[in-house]
Amino acid sequence: MAQKPSFFITTPIYYVNAAPHLGTAYCTMLCDVQARFRRAAGYNVKFLTGMDEHGEKVAEAAAKHGMTPQEWCDSQAPLFKDLWRELEISNDDFIRTTEERQYHAVQYLWNRMKESGYLYKGSYDGWYCVPEETYFTENQVRKADEENHTEGQHLCPDCGRPLERVQEESYFFKLSAFQDRLLKLYDEHPDFVQPSFRMNEVRSFVEGGLQDLSVSRTSFDWGIPVPFDDKHVTYVWFDALLNYMTAVGYGVDTPEAKAELAYRWPAQYHVVGKDIIRFHCVIWPAMLMALGEPLPEHVFAHGFLTVRNAETGKAEKMSKSRGNAIAPQDVVDLLGVEGYRYYFMTDVIHGEDSAISFERMEQVYNADLANSWGNLVSRSLNMSAKYFDGKTPVLADGWEKKDNPLKAIAEGICGRYSEAMERFDYVGAKDVVMELVHAANHYIEDSAPWAVAKDPARAGELTGIIVSLLESIRIAAHLFEPFMPETSREVLLRLSMEDEADAELEEACQWGRLASDVPVTKGEALFPRLQHK
Repeated sequence: MAQKPSFFITTPIYYVNAAPHLGTAYCTMLCDVQARFRRAAGYNVKFLTGMDEHGEKVAEAAAKHGMTPQEWCDSQAPLFKDLWRELEISNDDFIRTTEERQYHAVQYLWNRMKESGYLYKGSYDGWYCVPEETYFTENQVRKADEENHTEGQHLCPDCGRPLERVQEESYFFKLSAFQDRLLKLYDEHPDFVQPSFRMNEVRSFVEGGLQDLSVSRTSFDWGIPVPFDDKHVTYVWFDALLNYMTAVGYGVDTPEAKAELAYRWPAQYHVVGKDIIRFHCVIWPAMLMALGEPLPEHVFAHGFLTVRNAETGKAEKMSKSRGNAIAPQDVVDLLGVEGYRYYFMTDVIHGEDSAISFERMEQVYNADLANSWGNLVSRSLNMSAKYFDGKTPVLADGWEKKDNPLKAIAEGICGRYSEAMERFDYVGAKDVVMELVHAANHYIEDSAPWAVAKDPARAGELTGIIVSLLESIRIAAHLFEPFMPETSREVLLRLSMEDEADAELEEACQWGRLASDVPVTKGEALFPRLQHK
């Protein structure tokens, strides 16, 4: 049997200076939905996430808590892993940059980069933002000072916090040598950066001129040492970006590792926040070009989650100091895990900044999940159990070929849904499924099966109505699975079709696969309606 095509998708690896928050959960869930969809579509998926454990700010966080850096990192790992488990994240790997495999890969990178000719030793004298782990040129700092009217204070152009003046010996990566090659990449692969409007930001940055990048530090020691100069440790981004290749065998000289790297690399998608797009769309491809390695196919940059101020109506960045931060557990407590996943994945435009609110969460939950999807499942399974002795109807030969308004909507539904999913348009994909759900709810009202059931002469008509409803539910359950995996599994179980959970999506969405004369279970309400608090 031919090997399935690989689909390799990654989150950024998350800093361990604080517990996972709504933004990290959002990015991870974006990847999870895509990974689940691609598995269902027939791909062999590798979904990678993890923790970025080196660097100055990690060492500072550890010292603040009276721990060694390694002790601090070890204490943070369960926070991420436990939250991902609670949110039903289906990652295949969880990488930590303090692992032996990353240590080995980074040292291999150094030796390869030294051989490439794009590395040299010099001295760095400039501005550095510890929280952002980013170097800034004099021009960038001066421009930020002018825009913020803070001349002489020198605040970070990205986060607005004070910059440090760094003067130390350093190794430099010749990033400036890749300006033309990067611009050619953007010209030849306009979908390398997604959404498309993010490409403008990246292109503008590169066209403005690239400075060589300091890639080692000597002022602290919490990092992977440079193999040929142990006074230096690796600059955190030079370390962190490599995790994507480390996880698929980079630098390991065994047949198995080489086969894995050849199968998995390049990655199809790096999914990142818009704040780290330059690292992934400028520095990372330049590093790979220097090494002669293939480039990832796409970098998808999502926007920030903001909170709408109840008094002003304006969207504000979430922060503890503003008192408007929302923790993942707050949302789970309101919506449950499946409702959480549905809201953030189907009511947010993923390439843009999006304002969220508990009021909107409740509105979406009640309208889409309680009143529409949950109500359809409950009513339809209840009628099947009531009118057909607790089972699905006995299906007549050729029933799937008969014209039906729900069948008409289901024709080609997998294609329409997949087109949206492949471009990370989860809102559009949801709309495709909800069209079928809404139509099925209207179909109940229009066909009035409770009236049809009173006339024995219309038994065949009743069978057709219930079968069409159950078949619509079965298809919708498959399409909703990336968003609400446990709910979809439960719906298929209530239809006695749990064995179909692993069917490939296109086949599963074909009209006519409903099981005949098998038990149905109404069960408890999938999404009890929320009462406004």
